[in-house]
Parts: sequence; structure tokens; C-alpha cells
Amino acid sequence: MQAPSELTDRYHITSHLARGGMADVYEGQDTLLNRKVAIKVLHSQFSTDEAFVKRFRREAQAAANLSHPNIVGIYDWGQAQGTYFIVMELIDGRSLRDVLRSEGALLPRRAAEIAAEVTAALSVAHQAGLVHRDVKPGNVLLAKDGTVKVTDFGIARAWDDSQELTKTGAVIGTATYFSPEQAQGAPADRRSDVYSLGVVLYEMLTGRPPFTGDSPMAVAFQHVSTEAPLPSSLNSDVPESLDAVVTKALRKDPAARYQTADEMRTDLLAILRGEAVGIPIVVPVPVPGASDDSTRMMTTPVPPPTVPPDEVYRDLEGEPPSQLPFILTAFGLLVALAILIFFLFQLASGTNTGTELVAVPNVNNLTQQAATERLQTDGFDVAFEFESSETVEPGNVIRTEPVGGTEIEEGSTVKLFVSSGTEEFPVPPLVGQTLEEATLLIEDAGLVLGQVVERPDADIADGRVIEQSPAQGVEVGAGTPVNLVVSTGPETVIIPDLVEQTERDAITALQELGLLFTTAEEHSSSVAIGLVIRTDPEADVEAQSGDTVLLVVSLGPPPVEVPNLIGLTPGQADSILSGIGLVMNVSATTEPVADPGQDGLIVSQVPSVGATLVRGDIVRVTLGEFTPPPTTAPPPTTTTTTPPPPTTVTTAAP
Repeated sequence: MQAPSELTDRYHITSHLARGGMADVYEGQDTLLNRKVAIKVLHSQFSTDEAFVKRFRREAQAAANLSHPNIVGIYDWGQAQGTYFIVMELIDGRSLRDVLRSEGALLPRRAAEIAAEVTAALSVAHQAGLVHRDVKPGNVLLAKDGTVKVTDFGIARAWDDSQELTKTGAVIGTATYFSPEQAQGAPADRRSDVYSLGVVLYEMLTGRPPFTGDSPMAVAFQHVSTEAPLPSSLNSDVPESLDAVVTKALRKDPAARYQTADEMRTDLLAILRGEAVGIPIVVPVPVPGASDDSTRMMTTPVPPPTVPPDEVYRDLEGEPPSQLPFILTAFGLLVALAILIFFLFQLASGTNTGTELVAVPNVNNLTQQAATERLQTDGFDVAFEFESSETVEPGNVIRTEPVGGTEIEEGSTVKLFVSSGTEEFPVPPLVGQTLEEATLLIEDAGLVLGQVVERPDADIADGRVIEQSPAQGVEVGAGTPVNLVVSTGPETVIIPDLVEQTERDAITALQELGLLFTTAEEHSSSVAIGLVIRTDPEADVEAQSGDTVLLVVSLGPPPVEVPNLIGLTPGQADSILSGIGLVMNVSATTEPVADPGQDGLIVSQVPSVGATLVRGDIVRVTLGEFTPPPTTAPPPTTTTTTPPPPTTVTTAAP
């Protein structure tokens, strides 16, 4: 299934990170908290398995409650676009699987450090009652800052254990890290996680897992019956203390392994501190007279074999594995089959074993209440399960299990399958898909393709869906037609002549042709205000729908500046104003002036000099009028007579 670019309004998928046996992992964006996240989207075959979805939901909720620095946090989970998803912490780094593939065996100390941090994560999960069940290098992430993170806690729990060894594609990636009890179909517990971690530690130390084979079944068989060679036999740098830890983690008997992840962590931390660990090591030692791969317990560490590591590994892989487990399994199946045939024969022959058999009444098409009362009256317990039906009314019984007429013991439970009405399916997201892709998605959702209409669109490529009806996510009954509008791509159009049209009319004309627009304004002496002066591109030019056309709209005539009219005659002023598009208005009143030279000339104007007007505006002027001062009589003249001065006679002496 192709994941949508948007799971919900909150989570948007940005890129694909990895693909696994049950899900694809994407990088996404949490738009609500504005952070990057990892989104695991289940494959469609699991999303349609109701039993799997229930287990998935329960285990995802349990894993979301785990909080530890070595555990990848689960933020959210949900359902969208017909599948289920988990939102997790996005780790900036690489998986241990990628590191081993590119670099091979790690330094023993680094391998011990990684294993110790994984045991810390497992311990927290185990204390919460959660078993990982799928510890492998692909589920161990190494952040760029050196932090070790374990992911997918509890998710493997959703797998159906009874089918694990028959699911092609599901086991190939995990059988390498199975515990013996998982390989035999027995329940897994926290010691199973310890064994799987032992396999991972073995691979970190040697660059290869302890058991390989041509098929998952062959690998699983070796987990049950074959002892792994010591890591130091393949990598001489591995110390005896790490040999001891790996050997104890890989014990076939769960009771002989580390009983908790904390126990294994204690020994790993002791090794990192340089302390010795006193753990007995089991190594493959031939027992005289034995035909299988028998082993015996060595209570003291055994030095690495003197033969070359490749020879040891090749010899061990070449030895024939014991067939005893398969023989016992086959014998057990035959016994179980014989018992089943015996009981079926007894049931078919009607043999009464002492318990009264009662025929299940036929309650099909009865209401749930009526069917329940009928069955309880006949001595049966009743269980319910709802499922959709095209033919049975909601609330009525579709069928029973066992079917009506079957004789079963009185007091047995009869399951009623009650109709929930016509099954409804969410309409898938189709916008942006090709017509072929949309048709497949519609059919996969149990719907049918309805009317298909073609329409040019500048944004959607030719052949892709523009619109859908019903809309995405709407739940409709099976067989409902889904109508589509499909793009024919951009359309070639001719730009119309829009000069001297109103701005609104011009925009409407462009939109009807599927063109976009922008506007600009400028003054024009010839085009009235609000009308289109010109377009860019010009009229009659070809364009594609979705192209943008510039509309230049008139602001009317350009503004003019009022000139200085003071001291001019009315005729002179009128000539100047007319030349720039203004109108002169002479005031009926005059303004007296003392200078006869200003008589009949303009002495004031409104607006004042330098003001801005538009053509057609009025300039009011006032003329000067000379008024001479009034004439007055001179004042009378007064004459004053002054007596002559006395005459002095001077007589000379004789």
C-alpha cells in the first residue's frame, strides 16, 4: 500500500526511511508540536486482519507507557487512510544492522557497551510486563551522540505465534535471532529476549550470527539442537569473559540462562570495569560413542581452539544436526491426530458418552434478543459478534456457530453473528493520483468508479485527479460509485482585448479563461480613472491557463502644480491655467491696493502656489483695485508783525 503524504491533519509524511516485514517507516512532521517524527505505517494485509489490529492496538498502548533513555519513545498511534500507524521518536543515526553490514565485527568493548545499554532497555520493559520478542540488530539504533536506542517494544507481540514459522517474508528477518522456545512454538518470556540479545552480541563480536541456513526452518532447527562455537574461535580479540556471557545467554534451556536482563547487565558492566566474571562455558565437545552433537558442561573457561577459526566454524556447520526434536514432534502430531479422529468418529456415530446432546435451534434472521431467549431456553450460553451484511437487517442474526441442527452438549456456548448492517468503507484519497491509480484504490476499498469528467487545470498534471466525490474519508456503502474530475493539463487561450474595460470586468474575463492576474496603477490623460490602460502580455497573444496577466489600471489624469499667478492680468492667468488643464475663476470682489500699478492685476489666489490639483479643478483669483487718498483744505495762514529793532546812532568824538 502506498502511504499518503498526509496521514491526518497533524502528521505529514516527508520521506521514506525503511521497509520491514510488517510496516514501512517514514520520516514525518508533527505539525501540532512542530517536530520531526518517525512514522511506522502497517502494511495493508495486517490492517485488514481484525485479530492482528486488536493485538497491535493493545501492545502499542503498552509500549507507549515505556519511558527510558535507551527506549525509542512512542508518541502516538492511530488509524488513517485505511491503515494503522505509530508515531515514534526520530533517531538521528543508524541501526546496528547497518553498522554491522558496513563495518563487520565491532571492538569487543564497544559490543559490550551496546549490549549493556540494550539490557537496560529490556529490564525496564520486563518490569512493566512487556516482552520484546524481536530483539535483533535492526531494532537497535545507534544515535550520532553514541546513545543506544531499542525500538519496536511490544509490537512483535501482535504476530500470531502459531503461524510465525510459515509466514514467508516474516521469519526470514527474525529466525536468525529466535530463542529455541520461539522456534518450537512455545510462549516467549523475558529469558527469550536474553537469548536473542545473546545472538546479537555474538554477531557484534564476530561479524556473523551463530547460526545460518538456507531457510528460516533450518536456522530455527539449529537454535534448538546445535551449540554455537565460542565467539573467540572466530575473533581472537574476544576475551574469555565475553565468551562466558554469550555462552550463558545462549543456553538452550531457559532455566540455565540469565533469568533477567539485569543479571546479564551486571556481568557486562563488570567486564567493562575490567573485573572477571565466573561463568561456566558450554562448548561443543564430542562425547565418545554419541552420534549427535552432545555437549557437556565445562565449569572453567576453555581456551580458544588451536585450529583456524574458519575451520572450526566450517566443521561445526558441516556436522549433521540431531533429528530427535523432529521425530518427537511428528510423533506428538500423530497422537493428537488419532485423538481428534476418535472424537470426530464418536460425534458422527452419535455415541452417548453420558452427556446429553441438544440440537442447536435455527435462529437465523431472528432479532438478537429473540435468538438469545430461544438459545437460553434450550440450555445454551450465548456469545455475540457483530459483522456487516448486505442481506440481513441490522440487529438480526446472520448465522450461528455451531450452525442450526448441530448436536452439542447442553450448556455449551453458541456464538451469534449479528448483522451491523451494510458495511461502510472510507473513500480513499484520490486527488493527485493518476486515473489508473485512483481506479485501483477505489476497487481496493470495495467501491466502484463512477463518472469521470475531464477539465483543464494549470496546477495538476495531465491525467491526474483534480476532484473526487464523495470526498476523502467519507464512509459509504460497498459498491458506491466515486466520481472523478481528471485534469487535461494547462489549456491554451488567447488574451482578450481588455483596454478601457473596468478592472472588475477585466478580472472576470481572465478568470473565465483560467488565467491569473496582477494589477498596477498609473495616471492617464486619455483613459478614465478605473479603466484598463493596457495588459501585459497584450491582446491576441497565446497563453496557458494558469499564466499571469498584468492589468494596468488608470488613476486618471496626472496631477498638476498650481503656478504663481500674482501680478498677472486675468487674461495672462487664464492662458496659463488653460494650458495645464485648470480653470480660472475671478472673484466678484476686489482687494484695494495702494499701488496704482497693481490696479486690475491678480493680488491673491486659492489654492496657493505649489498646490497639487487634477485637470479640471478651479483656481480662484482676486484682482487689485487702486483707490486714491481723499483731498483736504489747507489750514489758514496767520501773519505776525514784528516791530523793527531800535536804531542806534553812534556819534564820533571831535
